[in-house]
Amino acid sequence: MKDFFDNPAINDDPTVFAIPVFVAFIILEVFIQIRRNLKLYEFKDSAACITMGLGVVVIGVVTKSAIYFLMLFLYENFRFFTLENSWWMWVLLFFVDDFSFYWHHRISHSVRLFWAAHVQHHSSVNMNFSVALRQSWGEPFYRFIFYLWLPIIGFHPVFIFMMQAFSLIYQFFQHTELVGKLGLLEWIFNTPSHHRVHHATQVKYLDKNHAGILIIWDRIFGTFHEEDLNDKPVYGITSNIDSYSPLVIASHEFKAIWKDVKRADKLSDKLKYIFMPPGWTHDGENQTSKYLQSKL
Repeated sequence: MKDFFDNPAINDDPTVFAIPVFVAFIILEVFIQIRRNLKLYEFKDSAACITMGLGVVVIGVVTKSAIYFLMLFLYENFRFFTLENSWWMWVLLFFVDDFSFYWHHRISHSVRLFWAAHVQHHSSVNMNFSVALRQSWGEPFYRFIFYLWLPIIGFHPVFIFMMQAFSLIYQFFQHTELVGKLGLLEWIFNTPSHHRVHHATQVKYLDKNHAGILIIWDRIFGTFHEEDLNDKPVYGITSNIDSYSPLVIASHEFKAIWKDVKRADKLSDKLKYIFMPPGWTHDGENQTSKYLQSKL
């Protein structure tokens, strides 16, 4: 058991070393809020966000270890190539990791079972650095699926985990309203402006800008939307939960799925409530993002 938890995914996680930086930026943002008389933070909401983040740390002790050894098994037994530690390997890994994140993130919005886990990150009605810590307690149990092809093509699991950590650290800084548009960088990189769109509830903004670090994937695959300065994002989810309980935040959509499954008569409809996009219904007008956007 000791060997299970004694691995680089746990012991050398860069996000652990970034925690003081996260705390410092949250304090800085609160200070700016006070100086400028803004309304960026709510104590109960931020406390819930931080609690969710701490929960992910605890869950990750088990899930990261299990995923590390699964990836190591694939790497040692099934890899096509051996990609050594070199500058070009890191450049390549940067792109394939970000590509994998894009599809994990996009599918987490389009498959309701995955959305039930991911929605936890979207359920705050605020946008600030503490919201970046509002991580899903469910995602660690399926997110790894989208990265399993990386050890097979030759990336060592240690390098994969490090790149995932760097991506997560970068994404922390996208959760703020204090940074405006960043000019030419907006064409290539995910920015606070792009990520504000992602967290917005207006119909035109739904399921847009799934980027991790590079916004190019959204531009290529048709999920990009510019932030409209005349239509400021309104944050949260289409039906806000009005609760600061971490247990409610973590479970509310799973309960909603179960309720819908029980009221459907046909097995096919029951399965659709699990695997179709959020908003699909068998006995009324669908409220999926694509349908709502088609009516605009």
